[in-house]
Amino acid sequence: MEILDVVDEKGIPTGERVERKKAHELGIPHRTAHVWIVRKKDGRLQILLQKRSEEKDSYPGCYDISSAGHIPAGVDFIPSALRELKEELGCDATAEQLVYCGQRRFQFEQIFHGKPFYDNQVSNVYVLWLDWEAEAFTLQKEEVSEVVWFDFEDCVRKVENKEIPNCIFMEELRMIKRCVIE
Repeated sequence: MEILDVVDEKGIPTGERVERKKAHELGIPHRTAHVWIVRKKDGRLQILLQKRSEEKDSYPGCYDISSAGHIPAGVDFIPSALRELKEELGCDATAEQLVYCGQRRFQFEQIFHGKPFYDNQVSNVYVLWLDWEAEAFTLQKEEVSEVVWFDFEDCVRKVENKEIPNCIFMEELRMIKRCVIE
């Protein structure tokens, strides 16, 4: 059972805790860490997307952030981001390698596997520069079915035009662009 801190609008724990399942049943605010892996290849910026496992409780089979996850109660953003990178992708990184791009708060409501799913997240967004080929990652098959490199601008177009199944927020791609290009 995964226990999360209930947080305020800035992601600061309130002292209350909740089971992850209940947080998504009731839309209780909680924290996540998002890490976007990028590299320069042949002079172009590329971004790594993971394809979510078909068994995921939300957005099964959709392309998503390189690595992301809920932050367990009592843990902070960066340690959680590093743990998720290791678990999902087999990637050892350090706190110093993570480039902070900003924080975003969002809420949404969907139906997955026939059940309502309410998400109310405060997310810290990071970039990790890492030039590995897709085959070099060790995927956590329960979470990730594959990883694919996209040229950044191609990814933006595909997400905007819904050319690939995805659960990526354009706001986050704009954050990444500001963080690494501008």
